[in-house]
Amino acid sequence: MQPENPSATLIAALQEAVGASNLKAGGEVPEAALRDWSDERGGVPLALVTPRDTAAVAAVLKLCHDFSTPVVPQGGRSGLAGGAVPSEGAVLLSLAGLDRIEEIDAASGLMVVGAGCILQRIQEAALEAGFSFPLDLGARGSCQIGGNIATNAGGNRVIRYGMTRDLVLGLEVVLADGTILSMMNRMPKNNAALDLKHLFIGSEGTLGVITKAVLKLHPGVAGANAALVAVPDFAAAAGLLRHAQRTLSGRVTAFELMWNDYYRAVLAETGLRAPVDPDHPVYVLVEMQGADPDAERPVFETMLEAAFEAGLISDAAVAQSQRDVETFWSLRDGIAEILSRRAPTINFDVSVPLSRIGDCVEEIRAALTAAFPALQVIFFGHAGDSNIHLVAGPISQIDPTGHGIERTVYEIIRTYGGSVSAEHGIGLHKKPWLVYSRSENELAMLRQLKASLDPKGILNPGKVL
Repeated sequence: MQPENPSATLIAALQEAVGASNLKAGGEVPEAALRDWSDERGGVPLALVTPRDTAAVAAVLKLCHDFSTPVVPQGGRSGLAGGAVPSEGAVLLSLAGLDRIEEIDAASGLMVVGAGCILQRIQEAALEAGFSFPLDLGARGSCQIGGNIATNAGGNRVIRYGMTRDLVLGLEVVLADGTILSMMNRMPKNNAALDLKHLFIGSEGTLGVITKAVLKLHPGVAGANAALVAVPDFAAAAGLLRHAQRTLSGRVTAFELMWNDYYRAVLAETGLRAPVDPDHPVYVLVEMQGADPDAERPVFETMLEAAFEAGLISDAAVAQSQRDVETFWSLRDGIAEILSRRAPTINFDVSVPLSRIGDCVEEIRAALTAAFPALQVIFFGHAGDSNIHLVAGPISQIDPTGHGIERTVYEIIRTYGGSVSAEHGIGLHKKPWLVYSRSENELAMLRQLKASLDPKGILNPGKVL
């Protein structure tokens, strides 16, 4: 008698749980499922399953738990930290089958969605209902809300609306053994003991699989007032932020910084016209969304005029239409073209206290120039919420592994009391550097949580910890 093949037995059971059309095994697993937007490469997966409801997700996890088989949850695979790449012999669990909007409760200002729902679809549904869902990032057309929640995504408008964590009222999560944990709270105020949903927001699929969410909506916006301004230095940019927040009564929705190296690079790579002369040290895209942008224009322009008079602004282009607003954002979003033409690159996503950003950028720039004179580096970021992005590359002939460049940057970030990951997560790529931002006691507590919720260690193994 042939010995039983556990892998074949598991695949057969998974097929029964999700349906034959929702399972691909071995060489049938598509190439796209083997990687995310990072350069990380994982192992060879056993299978890819696409459950269509929570019960099927629970069945998959129970089976994998019983067979002690690793599970890698996958959303839109738009992450930059390698959090969705396969572990060797893992079952890839795609949440794409949970792409649904279940309810929009206008009275409560909330939306109930499946974890596989594309972010842009959520934004458009909210807008159609007279609301806005303010989470926004460049991957909006492909990223899934479950992945956004699992990585606690930040994006363009954190300065006003907060991180993804601040936009989630409730969650449904399936634990490693298939237990369904329903935390579908619909109230802004619910202080009935510890709010367990926060354990899973930002956990990168290592503690449970998010299957459904209750999202907090905000009043609808009809457009925005925006300006692209040049400032003398970072100190002026910080002063402009304080001035804008005070003058506009906290209604600043975006405050994006672009240092001169980034501004010149994006103009060169995209062919876009420069709204402001490209010879200034720092540029700021400042935006104020609102229900009636035309009526709000005078207060926005008055804010800019006062900033000019105070010496905070050297030059400016003010959007005269929503098309102009989109053009300004195309400069900020032009990072995709830069990445494709300078590959391979290292894409840093760090944060330091706002008051220290200017000094930190200059110290990193000087250190990289000294250690890697031929390296091209550009700086930009959501500086209003302490987030700096920097892109270094191409690195192939300078530091092929990138470890020297990473160590140079992260050691400086550590001295500034910053974080090695402001919003992209840890995944595989930043795991070696997590100790730079979390104490040993914090890491011990994270390991204890992992052992408690996933005692067999099957959920996204090797990621984060």
